Amino acid sequence: MAGSKHFTDNQFTIKEVIQNFSSWINYFLSQWKILLLASLLGIGLGALVSIFKKPVFIATTSFVLEDGDSGGMGSMSGLASLVGVNLGSMGGTSGLFQGDNIMELYRSERMLDEALLSPFDENQLLIDRFIAFEKLDKKWASKVDIASMDFSIPRESFPVAQDSVVKEVAQLVREKQLSVAKPDRKLTIIQVSVSSKDEAYAKVFNERLVENVNEFYRETKTKKTSENLAILQSQADSVRKILDESIGAFATATDRVPNANPLLSSATIETKKRQIDVQATGAVYEEVVKNLEIAKVNHRNNSPLIQIIDSPRFPLERSEIRLVKGMVYGCLILGIIAVMWLYFLRLYQKHVQES
Repeated sequence: MAGSKHFTDNQFTIKEVIQNFSSWINYFLSQWKILLLASLLGIGLGALVSIFKKPVFIATTSFVLEDGDSGGMGSMSGLASLVGVNLGSMGGTSGLFQGDNIMELYRSERMLDEALLSPFDENQLLIDRFIAFEKLDKKWASKVDIASMDFSIPRESFPVAQDSVVKEVAQLVREKQLSVAKPDRKLTIIQVSVSSKDEAYAKVFNERLVENVNEFYRETKTKKTSENLAILQSQADSVRKILDESIGAFATATDRVPNANPLLSSATIETKKRQIDVQATGAVYEEVVKNLEIAKVNHRNNSPLIQIIDSPRFPLERSEIRLVKGMVYGCLILGIIAVMWLYFLRLYQKHVQES
């Protein structure tokens, strides 16, 4: 009966699947010349790419960042790190992920501009070196005349076109060369990598960027305590000057009446006034000095510790396509493309025949 059939017209048996698979294999084998030609072409292209593509050098600096006193949030942040929770925004001036701030600084336009405009050597800036090996003066010749620009002048004196070139170069560095990451989110180790075709440029730019950003971050983190420390130091110097003057005035008043008659109180009035001035000023000076020492301790506690672990050294890490690797990749890529082209070509031919 028709209802007892196990397979309908839309279903395939294993035998049909095997036959269909075999037909495809035979078809591809029959097109071995095309596949061989594609493979040989891929090998040749892969070899050319590996020969003419310049290696990329990677300069990497890793450092550990330890923020200052977090005001009691340190232990809570440590526990929160186990479940991946950021408590930095819940209070305190620093937290587990406070290092994210410095990571964003590395990508900021200001820091990149400062690094690019810093010297590469005695005769050249880093931005000049970048433009030279990237050949931007030729690529952008239709838009700007880079050869006539002097990047050694103060940034405030840059014309609009020159300032735009600096911004565009910084954008290229941010997108194609710079990498800032934490190898492990639970740790405070930060890794800054700069990749470039110019080995010397990659090393120097990495060092300049790390130096500028870390110094800026350190100054920013301690700005309030530094200002407070400067004010207290100025007050301490002023009060100490007044105290010295009071001591001198007291000594002068005492010398005027060296052997005052104890029965005549008016003779010791001036001396007692000067003595009170010395005592009052001395008490004020003692409190100011005490606050000054507390401020110094607070300043040291708030200062972040940035300790370099690894810095770039020659020879730098190389990223390149080896000859054999390029030939294998080229053969595989062109081979796969040829197989896909033959597959869709046969499907199209079948469709035309059925139509």
